Amino acid sequence: MKTIRYAFWGIVALCLIAIGIANRGLVTVRAMPETLSDLLGVSPDIEVPLFVVIFLGVAAGLLIGFLWEWIRESRYRSEMRRRGREADALRQEVGRLKVEKHEGKDEVLALLE
Repeated sequence: MKTIRYAFWGIVALCLIAIGIANRGLVTVRAMPETLSDLLGVSPDIEVPLFVVIFLGVAAGLLIGFLWEWIRESRYRSEMRRRGREADALRQEVGRLKVEKHEGKDEVLALLE
């Protein structure tokens, strides 16, 4: 299983390297449209290789997706915490009742009941 995992990540790494080599040309990334930047007098733009833009876009998409899913599942996590606390309380109550029922009796007879 480890070999398959390493092979998979090796193939992913090779694909990412190939994408990086194929898209190494510089592109200008602008924070706002030209007309708006001319109007405001601020032009925040940067030149980076295209593969950096692609990888950052994929990373941002993954991060947004994970965050969205974590928020969506919050009600299920809170329900599981509530059920866990309820189960712990019931376990404690059962243990307390076992002790009270067989208190002062012979251990062998208590086990038979």
